[in-house]
Amino acid sequence: MQKEPSYGAGIWHFATYVDRYATDGYGDPRTVLDAIKLAGAVGDLSVVDLNWPFPPGNISTSEVKDALAAEGLRAIAVTPEFYTGAFAKGGFTNPDPAVRQRAIDLVAASAEVGRELGVDYIKLWPGQDGYDYPFQADYNDLWDKSVSAVRELAQSFPDLKFAIEYKPREPRNRMVFSSVARTLLAIEDMGVDNVGVLLDFGHSLYGGETPAEAARMAMARNKLFAIDVNDNFRGWDDDMVVGSVHLLETFEFFFALRDAGWDGVWQLDQFPFREDSVEAARAGIRTMRAFHHALNNLDREALAAAQSAQDALGAQRIAKQALYRALAESETL
Repeated sequence: MQKEPSYGAGIWHFATYVDRYATDGYGDPRTVLDAIKLAGAVGDLSVVDLNWPFPPGNISTSEVKDALAAEGLRAIAVTPEFYTGAFAKGGFTNPDPAVRQRAIDLVAASAEVGRELGVDYIKLWPGQDGYDYPFQADYNDLWDKSVSAVRELAQSFPDLKFAIEYKPREPRNRMVFSSVARTLLAIEDMGVDNVGVLLDFGHSLYGGETPAEAARMAMARNKLFAIDVNDNFRGWDDDMVVGSVHLLETFEFFFALRDAGWDGVWQLDQFPFREDSVEAARAGIRTMRAFHHALNNLDREALAAAQSAQDALGAQRIAKQALYRALAESETL
């Protein structure tokens, strides 16, 4: 029987959202301090990943530390915002050397904040690094700039971990770090020990991967530094509540992580546009807790035998027996 895991969430889970139609937003604007208070109201969260600069941009690190302490939370990561419109042509890959340096400096400043907060890692999501059209860019140049920038940061902060969150696209039509394989290859080219992968379940789905297999690939190389859990319809990064669409694949993802000895935080990356953010977090945690309960009751010997024979129906039957029983009991977990 495994001990109760730790659960976390990106602080943006408790923000308000806009899209290209509802540019006036879904709900009233919230500061990071407002979001921390909502995260504390969930009851089962122990850590949060924080955007930096702290929105709306005029909030100090000491104010954030006090707010976290008041809610019994810890900052697990800082996510620097070098993916905004100011970096429309790229952060690490921008054709303007001054803008590239500004992106590196912003991440470095976030690392200093991370040190002060005692985070586990700095999350890198270079959303603007990539291209949109054929012939737009020299692919080797984009690769070299991306690898060099992350290597420089990792060497400048050898006491910190950097976790690259890969994604196939958005906001760029094609991103440099677009898959687990490309990201692992880039990390190999960097030649540093303190850079790894943040595997977002939804990004992996959206990119046509099998998330359980992607997790195995990263863990086999000791490069899985963090995970985010959510769901989508595979056509877009919908950031829906955990297990709301791909229930069995999410369970397989949890199985792969547990089977490989994952002992990190199980972290939500959900965007409850129209749902109550606190209740959406509780729903996600309730489902994750059901997955863990199901893993405790999974007939592993029977599953191993079915997998050895590549008996698809037998293996699914064994997984479903454990999963559906746990889900039925999830309201009491």
